[in-house]
Amino acid sequence: MKTINIEIPEGYEIDSFDKSKGEIRFKAKPKNVMEQIKTVADVLAAHGLSEEEFDEQCEGLSEDEKAYRIIKLLAEALNEGWTPDWSNTDQYKYSPWFYMGGSAGFRCYVCYSWRTGSGVGSRLCYKSSELAEYAGKNFTEVYKQFMTIE
Repeated sequence: MKTINIEIPEGYEIDSFDKSKGEIRFKAKPKNVMEQIKTVADVLAAHGLSEEEFDEQCEGLSEDEKAYRIIKLLAEALNEGWTPDWSNTDQYKYSPWFYMGGSAGFRCYVCYSWRTGSGVGSRLCYKSSELAEYAGKNFTEVYKQFMTIE
């Protein structure tokens, strides 16, 4: 039996091997959602929207309403289909928590978990503290547009 060593391209994994043709097919490795969603454009693309289409849909809306729509889409994208089960008191739900004021200004301070009570909209929850913190730290400007008046 002969052995041939091949180098799998970075970011790929073997998808299939056809013995009759000696053909190996590769597929992209699934990326962590936080590697996929880094910008508002990425959030929109995850929902099949261009920035122009989104702006057209939001025509006439205030900046805070537009930011709310982006945050809803962000939560949907980062949660990858997960939705909070409000009847399950054992299921944690996470949301970024912001420090608003002082010399530091508006910034993501921490993420917070809710069990039975909630001070956050159900569409804005995350399935993990890691995702909530990521959203808060990487999309701070969008949250600021949503939560503050300037």
